[in-house]
Amino acid sequence: MTTDRVTIKDVAARAGVSKGAVSLAFNHKPGLSEATRDRIFRAARELGWAPSLTARSLAGARVDVVGLAICRPAKQLGLEPFYMEFVSGVESVLTEQSCSLLLRLVRNVEEEVGIQETWWRGRQIGGSILVDFRADDPRVAAVERLGMPVVAVGHPSLTGGLTSVWTDDATAVTEAVRYLAALGHRRIARVGGAAALGHTAIRTAAFDEASRTLALAGAWQVATDFSGDAGARATRSLLTAAAAPDRPTAIVYDNDIMAVAGLSVAAEMGLRVPADVSLLAWDDSQLCRLTHPTLSAMSHDVHGFGAEVARTLFGVITGDGPGSHPVPTPVLTPRGSTAPPGV
Repeated sequence: MTTDRVTIKDVAARAGVSKGAVSLAFNHKPGLSEATRDRIFRAARELGWAPSLTARSLAGARVDVVGLAICRPAKQLGLEPFYMEFVSGVESVLTEQSCSLLLRLVRNVEEEVGIQETWWRGRQIGGSILVDFRADDPRVAAVERLGMPVVAVGHPSLTGGLTSVWTDDATAVTEAVRYLAALGHRRIARVGGAAALGHTAIRTAAFDEASRTLALAGAWQVATDFSGDAGARATRSLLTAAAAPDRPTAIVYDNDIMAVAGLSVAAEMGLRVPADVSLLAWDDSQLCRLTHPTLSAMSHDVHGFGAEVARTLFGVITGDGPGSHPVPTPVLTPRGSTAPPGV
């Protein structure tokens, strides 16, 4: 059966439901169980069928587009494993729902507020995903005023009353520091992200608290822009600021690309990893398994995170979603870049 001959009737017959049920599923309306909805989408994929956006617009349905604005330079975003995996996860759900992603890079939060308003008032999107929250973020009040369906990727302490999905960064940082301390490290550093970001502040506070609780002999934190260049500079600064007995013996990074850059700096300085310095990455993309030694990391399913965010947004749009909730906390995955000092 060719794609141009497939109709909604064919999809309904394959899924064992009515044409009305297929319409409910693809218009993200309530009234169907998740099992039935999944069966309909599976039947549509098997038959190669998708609803006509023109027909859906004539029927009064919003054009199926989801917005995502990111405040990062384009070159850096292309090298950032987290957002590549996150967007891939979002797209995996949008494809099932016959939706598209409208991605825009912005220079600051104020520009994003204007973009979101333009998208919504121009009926270009049915909802939006908001990322990289800051304290007192102006987007909270803006989208509430517009009445725009959104899902906020951030801790509820940052996202006001918006439906949010988040990772427990504080618990993950605490686990990382405790793990390194249990190996015998008493001088631990962290190369963090942009200081203005809310999740960076949460990690910073958790690192300080864990360091005090464990009575570490030394604890350093450096804020960066998440880039490899900034990660390399921060690592070089940490490893040259003091003589060998007083410099950090372990460094935690806020993303993978900075940890890979740190590994290169250690080699440049003639330091052995992990004998002279242990390195611990975040997110655990494929990069962590391509280095020598392989990088220990705080692992989580970034693709699954993006997919869960997209599913939650459709729940907000239809009014039958799960509401705010966390995703599983990043889990420590030890590999070749961490060991007791001097081992």
